[in-house]
Formats: sequence, structure tokens, C-alpha cells
Amino acid sequence: MSARVVIKLGGGLITKKDSFKSFNSDIVKSLCEVIANIVSEGSSIIIVHGAGSFGHILAKEWRIAEGCDPEISTEQKDAVDRIRSDMRELDSLIVDELFKQGLRSESFPPSDWATGVGRNFKGCLEKFERSSGEDIPITFGDVVNTADEKEFGILSGDDLMLRLSTEVPDVTHSIFLIGDAPGVLDRPPGKGGELVPIWSPSTEISSVHHSEIDVTGGIRLKLDRAAEIAKNVGEVWVMDGRAPQRIQELLISGETIGTKIVAG
Repeated sequence: MSARVVIKLGGGLITKKDSFKSFNSDIVKSLCEVIANIVSEGSSIIIVHGAGSFGHILAKEWRIAEGCDPEISTEQKDAVDRIRSDMRELDSLIVDELFKQGLRSESFPPSDWATGVGRNFKGCLEKFERSSGEDIPITFGDVVNTADEKEFGILSGDDLMLRLSTEVPDVTHSIFLIGDAPGVLDRPPGKGGELVPIWSPSTEISSVHHSEIDVTGGIRLKLDRAAEIAKNVGEVWVMDGRAPQRIQELLISGETIGTKIVAG
């Protein structure tokens, strides 16, 4: 089962997204148990995680994604510092849970090594090239500095997924774990949607972006980035992180419950 897997732990999976700094410890424990099993089988892992309620609520309140606003710049810069600190706190909770499963990891907060937002952000990715048995590299959506008049912005975990999945050598699987559905649905969760087993850019779905909370583009950005990844990576999936054993099923059998993303 040797593979190189880039896994995104969605912010709405690992936190309660509408409750400030509320960590889903039981779900993260289950995820880390499965990651430990995968590593024990010889696979190498890269972890990207979202912000959820540790980042989005403050970012929305102070319009951090829009960049510096001179009228509220003092409050914004205070919020940037708080978000960066809160994201490191969330990250440390994941690191601690991995350690409980016997896994060592090394975290790389983007505000330390990346500049710019979107898919063309600048930053060296060589640090993420690890073999099985080495410390697991972790990074996450974060507020980063920009080289323009905006001064700062939000680098999405989905853009990190795109670059890591396509630029780190020999990636076999790129997996987006979500917390409210078994995969991509043809209608939003709670609206009677059915699972779409294979999704391509030509597939029509009805989606809702919770812009009052999510400041990074929601499911549409995720699917756009996943489809780009699928041009280079054979196994790209959106799956239910509440059932993490499906990651193992996929690695062992090549099949599981979820949505396989194809480039079209």
C-alpha cells in the first residue's frame, strides 16, 4: 500500500465552523488513528488543514481576505496576529493527536514561508518532500503577507493542496476530507442531495457557499483545484472525513464511498 498521499482536513471537519475556536477532538483522533495505520503500511503523508472556527470568524469580521483597509488597519493588523496565533493553536492540537498515535510531525505555518495568495503564491515546497518514516509535514490555510498594497491576505488550504499535489514528486493520491457529506452531492447537504460518484468540470451540481462564515471560496474553489490536480494525479477524491477508514479502503482496493475527481 505504499503511496504518497496529500490529505486536506477541512476546517468544517476538524472544528465546529460556526462556534469560535471549537475543536472536534473525537474526529481528529479517529483521523490520526487512520493516518497512523497508513504510515505503518509504508505510505508517506502530507497534511494540509483548514481553519474552520479558528480562522474564518475573525477573518470575516475584519475583512482580512480583502487586504488592508486604511480605515480599520489597526484593528485588522491586530486580527491578523490573533488569527495567526489561533491557527498555530489549532495546528498544535493536531500535532499532539498525531504524537499520541506515535507519529512525529513538523509544522510549516505559511506566514513563515509563503507570500501572496491564490494558486501563484510564492514559497519553497521542497521541505514537504519526505519519505515514509520521516516526520510528517503539516501546513494550513493562513494569513500571509502580500507584495502589493493589500499588505496581507488569506492563502487557502485548497491552493496549498493544488501546489503540493502537483509539485511534490510522486504524489499518488490527493484527498479532500469534508465534514458534512459523503462526497460531492448534486444538491447541498440537507437539501436531499445524492452522492456524485465521479465529478468533472462538466458535471452540474447545485452548491451553496456559506459566505457569512467561509472566506476562502467554499466547495467551488475546492472542486476547481481538485480538477486541476487530477491532470497530474491519478487518484483525487472528495470524501467524508467522519468515516476515515474509507481512506484505507481507497489505498488498499482503489475504491471507496466518495467522489472521484477527474480532469474532464
